Amino acid sequence: MGFFDRLKKGLTKTQHVLVRGIDDVMARHDRIDEDFYEDLEEIMLKGDIGVRTTEEILDELRDRVSENRIKNPKDCADILIDIIRDRMRVTEEDYAFEKQKSAVLIIGVNGAGKTTSVGKLAAIYKNMGKKVILAAADTYRAAANEQLAEWAGRAGVQLISGQNGADPGSVVFDAIAAAKARNADILLIDTAGRLHNKKNLMNELHKLYRILEKEYADAKRETLLVLDGTTGQNALQQAREFSEAAQVTGVILTKLDGTSKGGIAIAVQSELGIPVKYIGVGETLDDMQRFNADEFVNALFNV
Repeated sequence: MGFFDRLKKGLTKTQHVLVRGIDDVMARHDRIDEDFYEDLEEIMLKGDIGVRTTEEILDELRDRVSENRIKNPKDCADILIDIIRDRMRVTEEDYAFEKQKSAVLIIGVNGAGKTTSVGKLAAIYKNMGKKVILAAADTYRAAANEQLAEWAGRAGVQLISGQNGADPGSVVFDAIAAAKARNADILLIDTAGRLHNKKNLMNELHKLYRILEKEYADAKRETLLVLDGTTGQNALQQAREFSEAAQVTGVILTKLDGTSKGGIAIAVQSELGIPVKYIGVGETLDDMQRFNADEFVNALFNV
């Protein structure tokens, strides 16, 4: 089964809540009025698109309906899909770091799939022909080094790690030295799971930024926030608070397989202006890919 088919299968529960709900609203109404828009709003909120994003999408739908003098609710479907698609666009520029010497920090709360995402990204970059080095800067969680070592082995990349409880900054320092010595293309840094309200952990992240600025100044820096797609609006709140405390440049959305909350992918990019750059739909090495708005919307809406 290809990635698109796995994505489509994974979004089945979201389809049941969101897409069938929208179809039902359009079938039940014989005219476009406030009741119609209110019913659409209710369905979109149930699909975890979020209040602000839902309002913005429906405002744009109203404008297009008026401009095109549309009277039949069923004629709104394609317009609504196009509005959602446009809000999720990711440009090639968003992946410019993949083509440059880069240091990529992976951040997020425990349990979101952070370390797994590091391993999958390593495989993606290795398959692109890049020299990749992993840095195990999550030195607090028991067995974090062992878990990352397993993923590094699967991806076929070098891992730099320290002892449990070691200073994460020292691990990053050593990893930068290794990246320079090997002329690596991408340094992937797995960080400790941070709760967005833990000031000391956020301070530690800023320390890693300072080390990178001093020791690896010629590398482009990318900070990817890993969000668990099954947590819906909680993920949106995490993204909001992490983006206030860290220099988040993109989101990795994990665990989209089997969740009814896939609408969160629409909300994150639309509401926070942070592009979803990668999505995961499973546990194997090839279950993560670059985010593609057309594929996502086509899989979700069966178009």
